[in-house]
Formats: sequence, structure tokens, C-alpha cells
Amino acid sequence: MGRIIGVQFQENGKMYYFDSSDIEVKTGDYVIVDTARGNDLGEVVMGTREVDEENWHTPLKKVIRLADEQDIKHGQENRVKEKEAFGICQKKIAEHKLEMKLVSVEYAFDNSKILFFFTANGRVDFRSLVKDLASVFKMRIELRQIGVRDEAKMLGGLGPCGRPICCGSFLDQFQPVSIKMAKEQNLSLNPTKISGVCGRLMCCLKYEQEHYEMTRKKMPKIGREVITPDGIGPVTDLNIVKETVFVRLTNGDTSEIKEYPLENITKPSDGNMSQEQNKKNNGEERNEQASDAFAGKKNQNGMREKTDDSENDETVSLQSTGNNDNNAENNKGKARKPLLGQPVRRENPKRSHEPQSKEDIQEKAEHNTEKERQNTSETSTLSPWADALQKAMQAISQDK
Repeated sequence: MGRIIGVQFQENGKMYYFDSSDIEVKTGDYVIVDTARGNDLGEVVMGTREVDEENWHTPLKKVIRLADEQDIKHGQENRVKEKEAFGICQKKIAEHKLEMKLVSVEYAFDNSKILFFFTANGRVDFRSLVKDLASVFKMRIELRQIGVRDEAKMLGGLGPCGRPICCGSFLDQFQPVSIKMAKEQNLSLNPTKISGVCGRLMCCLKYEQEHYEMTRKKMPKIGREVITPDGIGPVTDLNIVKETVFVRLTNGDTSEIKEYPLENITKPSDGNMSQEQNKKNNGEERNEQASDAFAGKKNQNGMREKTDDSENDETVSLQSTGNNDNNAENNKGKARKPLLGQPVRRENPKRSHEPQSKEDIQEKAEHNTEKERQNTSETSTLSPWADALQKAMQAISQDK
């Protein structure tokens, strides 16, 4: 088991963990700790806690010692020097005509270097600026470009709610915020109303997002029918904060929207199906009836007629063996009903059904030849073009 503490180097800055196994500290004390920038002065914001060393992702740096009055005084002097360095750097930026905005200046505790934080729309060539600053301060110079959210955190200010901004008062880390959160919370999508002083989405949208997500899972969706104490109706709107549901109830030709608590709303059960389910069931029954009509009607004995795709495409009814003989006699004189979709052959009533002899056939052939001779004699008087067309038509009829 190891003992750790939480230390902040800036007001409302990020908290860092250090190993304090050898030193007893408490909240509010100032300590000198080893950092990547060298020794630095920080304030203890989280007291000593015992944590299993196996849970540490990376080995923690140790606390060197408790800060004395001289260390605290040296830190205060550095704060004064930072204000002077800020003014000097602004003048140098104006002289070099660089498009950058200086945000903050930070002195190292051991006065080994100075950090200048600035914002810019793009990349800035500040090599000449660094040379001028190094000649003035006679120490190492570092320039770091930061984002607009970090700028608001360092400078502070008042939010749209009238209170100090969250990142400048108590937030030590930025949480991801998306426009989806504003949609789920039914907020106006006007950028000026959901943006903070930094111009980005407000961090406070993250606070209530979990409550909205959990509450929406319990509440019905808009458009679904629900059962209320006054009847059944569709949901028109939801109030997530109050956990109430707005339902449209119809009474004859009039309709009314009423608000009900979530406890008084129930979903339609199996016994009280919604109108959509009833329509769906009615549609299935109609489809079954249509399929029965195509398959065939039931006979008196409860048997369905079976279709037989034989040579004559006739329908044969399957009935009991005792009635087969009677049905055969009754069906002799009846016309055969064609199946659905099959072509119907119709006979000419004027046509004689008696068989023709060979002599009749020969007489008809001679009669047809005489008609053809008459046609040829008539066409001979026609023009040569019409005569050629007639001969071609006769040749085609003979080939057939």
C-alpha cells in the first residue's frame, strides 16, 4: 500500500498525484515536488490516501519536502515578475507585428525559464520574438499555443447564467460536449444561447445528460399510444425534468392535450391492443380469406376441392365414396368449369358437328380453285405493281 496526495500548481488548475509515503501532509499545505519542469511549489488539495501500488498506471514522483515561509515568499515574488513579463512580451509582439494574443505568463519556481501562453488562428513564426525576450530576461524562453477553452480557464469570467464560469472556478479537466446533448435536453440550437464565453458549447450541458438518458428510457416515445386515467391517446410531448407526459385525447370531433405524471401512464397490454395491432390482425385475416378463395371452396363434408392439372384441366371434387356414383351421373350434362387463369375454348354454334365425306371435301377444294381463278382474272386488269403483290400473297398462302 502507498500513500498519495493531490496537488495543484495553479488556481482551479488540474490536480496531479504525488507519492507522500515519507512525509505527513494535510489539505491546504504547500509542498515542493519534483515535476517534469523541475522543482515546483504546489498546494495540497487532496489529503493523504492509501492506495494499492498495483493500481498505479505509472510510478508517481515523490514529494520533496514541505514548503517553508521563504518558499512561499519566493512564489509570491514570481507572481509579481509574471505581470511585468506580460507587459514586456505584449510590446515585443506589437513591434514584430505578429498575429497572436498573449494569455498568460508563468515563471518556473527555480527561475530557470519563463513560459508564455498565447492563442492564434494559425501557425506563427515567433523565432525573432524569442530572441528578443531571451536578451531581455537572460533565461530560457518557451512559447506555447493553447486553445480558446484553456484561455477562458486562465482568464476567468462570468457565464450566461451570471455565475463565474465552471472551468475557471471548479472544473479541473474539460469534458467532451456535443450538439446531441443540446438536442436531447430540448434546448434551442441557437449558437449564442448554448455557447460559453470561449465560443464553444457550454460545459454545463454535460451535467444533466446522464439524467436525461436514464429518464428517456423509462418514458414512452412520442407518437406511441398509451393508456391514461381518461382514456387511450398518442403521446405528443415529454417533460424530462418533471417526468410528465403530454397525451392527446379525442372525444368525438374534438381533441384535447392533457399532462399526466409518468406513474399514471401505462402501455397497452395484450388484452387492450392498440389500433395499429388491430389493423395488422385484420389485414392478416383478410389475406387468409383471400388465400382460401383462391385455393377453393369447402364442400358440404368440410373437404376442400382439389385441382387436378390433367389433360382436360378439370376440377374434381373429393367427396365421400358413398356419393361418387350420384355425382358422376349429375355431372354428365353439366359444362366443365375452366380453372382460374386457363384459356377458355368457345365453339361456334352455327358450325355443324357432323363429319364430312371425301366428296364434300373435293367439292370445296374445286370451289376454292374457281374463286382463285376469278381473282387472278380480276387482278390481271390491275397495274403491274398490284399484280406482282397479288402473286406474292398467293405464293405465301400456298407455302402455308
